[in-house]
Amino acid sequence: MTRAYLPELPQLMVEDQVRAALIEDLGRAGDITSNATIGPEKQATAEMNSREAGVIAGLPLAAAAFRLIDPAIRFEALVGDGARVEPGTMIARISGPARGLLSAERVALNYLMHLSGIATHTARFADAIAHTQAKVTCTRKTIPGLRSVEKYAVRCGGGSSHRYGLDDAILIKDNHIAVAGGIAEALKAAKAFAGHLVRIEIEVDTLAQFAEVLAEGADVCLLDNMGPDMLRQAVAMNAARSGGPITLEASGNVNLDTIKAIAETGVDFISTSKITMAAPTLDIGLDMAIG
Repeated sequence: MTRAYLPELPQLMVEDQVRAALIEDLGRAGDITSNATIGPEKQATAEMNSREAGVIAGLPLAAAAFRLIDPAIRFEALVGDGARVEPGTMIARISGPARGLLSAERVALNYLMHLSGIATHTARFADAIAHTQAKVTCTRKTIPGLRSVEKYAVRCGGGSSHRYGLDDAILIKDNHIAVAGGIAEALKAAKAFAGHLVRIEIEVDTLAQFAEVLAEGADVCLLDNMGPDMLRQAVAMNAARSGGPITLEASGNVNLDTIKAIAETGVDFISTSKITMAAPTLDIGLDMAIG
């Protein structure tokens, strides 16, 4: 299998994201604590260290926080996003004007700890199913304003991204089916609407509904809240489809205790909000000394 390249966040996206966070933190008067206690001539150095094992994500945002506060600050990343680290691993060295280091510290660590936590939690899920063909994927259940960077962190942890928003793929869910008048009606309407580059996915929760999807055709079918036995039946039905199999995604009741059995049924993707919404932060510290 060809190894996927790690994603890269465009610098423009990074700076817009981080600038907004810094403005929020600086408030109306800036960092009055640092300005009150530290002279503008003071220089400092700092080390950023992981205090627990995990997967790093968010270094471009941390670097941008220091750079935007003061371009004279030097940020040297010692590992890359996607790297697995052990407790005590030094992640980065930072040096420059002390006021700027202190003013940017919290925003930099907030991004790095949150995104590394998502990457670390994703890696736990990905590792549990590495022996199968299935890939864990995130959903649209993300913190508003942070979707692009949270999905970036998922990919750093070895997961894949589901659609980014309502505009990049058609996902027909149960309420769409109910209002449209049925599975066949919803799929026919979606095919008539979609451009040739827009994929169509539809959600079902019974094998009878799945049979309708196989008959009508879709790019992807989301098998919602089906246990392993039912998933295996769906995989067998899909393999026997005369027009060729479609991509299968399993979802619902996915956690670290259940994902292995789900993956071993033969589905292609397993989507879960746990890797974004339930990920604890990774404990990362910043220790500073006068330069």
